[in-house]
Amino acid sequence: MARPGVGIKVRENEPIDRVLRRFKRAVNRSKILREYRQHMFYIKPSEQRRIERQKALRNARRHSHQS
Repeated sequence: MARPGVGIKVRENEPIDRVLRRFKRAVNRSKILREYRQHMFYIKPSEQRRIERQKALRNARRHSHQS
């Protein structure tokens, strides 16, 4: 599951805040932090299934009320 690191090229005379904003956006798009947070602690498979079921129910309720 190893992925190459996120990198951006700094353009000439580009302000550092704009570079940081582009870097943060690239990290968010690559989902590296989300995967890191998921692996910070172990979740039993049964617990993971329970969480997924709850998430599916929440989404189903949300979509049924919007329609």
